[in-house]
Amino acid sequence: MAARAMGSGTLSFGLVSIPVKLYAATSRRRPSFHLVHRACGTRVRMQYFCPFDGEIVERDDMAKGFERDKDEIVLFSDEELDRLESERSDRIDLVEFVPEASVDLVYLQDTRYVGPGRGGERAFRLLADAMKRTRRIAVGRHGARGREQLVLLRPYRGGLALHHVYYADEVRPMDEIELPRRMTFREAEEGLADRLIEQLSADAFEPEKYHDEYRDRVLAAAARKAAGQEIAAAPAPPDAHVIDLLDALKRSLTGRPRAGEVRGRARAEPPLSAGARSAALPPRAKGVLEARRERGPLRKTAPRRRAGQGKTGAGG
Repeated sequence: MAARAMGSGTLSFGLVSIPVKLYAATSRRRPSFHLVHRACGTRVRMQYFCPFDGEIVERDDMAKGFERDKDEIVLFSDEELDRLESERSDRIDLVEFVPEASVDLVYLQDTRYVGPGRGGERAFRLLADAMKRTRRIAVGRHGARGREQLVLLRPYRGGLALHHVYYADEVRPMDEIELPRRMTFREAEEGLADRLIEQLSADAFEPEKYHDEYRDRVLAAAARKAAGQEIAAAPAPPDAHVIDLLDALKRSLTGRPRAGEVRGRARAEPPLSAGARSAALPPRAKGVLEARRERGPLRKTAPRRRAGQGKTGAGG
């Protein structure tokens, strides 16, 4: 099944404009948990509390504040923030092409796949092939949502990939980190370190070899809990504190698996059925869920306000 585009835009450089479509490149599979009321299993709601006035604050009584200093908050209304935004545009302006090797991976934020829009197939193919042939990456600006973002565009598996990147002042300098001084090592230590790296070396990074074992353990544990089983604590790993570097390198060469060998993983259980999920809840929770199903979906209601309280604007 063809992927569904999450947006569209126009690649623009010089006098050339290419209609394109943007697609999600990744999907998060890591398990997520909700905060629920332990007694009944119902998800709890977030409320905003003002510690100064000692009361719950409704959404209509909130404003956006920018902290200029420790004790100075400047308030902005939504209208004022809208006026500060750049022109909303789906255009991606490519301003320069740089060598692939000149891009530091620490600047990358996220990834979108880019495909041709209607009528842009030929120009898209020409650009992607030219960038691959010259080994260049495009630097550009994307004005989506009214906030200009710095982006990189690079050839990727026959198409193009778009990366949002950090600005230079958003990346912390490495010299803030305390690093060990230059040291002199024995020839045996250097030789063993080189051999260990060689033993664990592979021809290329193959992400298919790796799997989210935590996700597998959570799914398996959820299935066991739904079946009424207890979860046993995993044994603690042995202490890996290094006492003698040379001895540790020698033991690593004899005790570590070679590159490409992946240790065994817990087998994920199949997704739980609705009945199994219900069985995992406390008895009181089951009754609440059954009553909710009979009532149908919940309706949103306006927030309650205190008597005599006037409506306050967003800026105030």
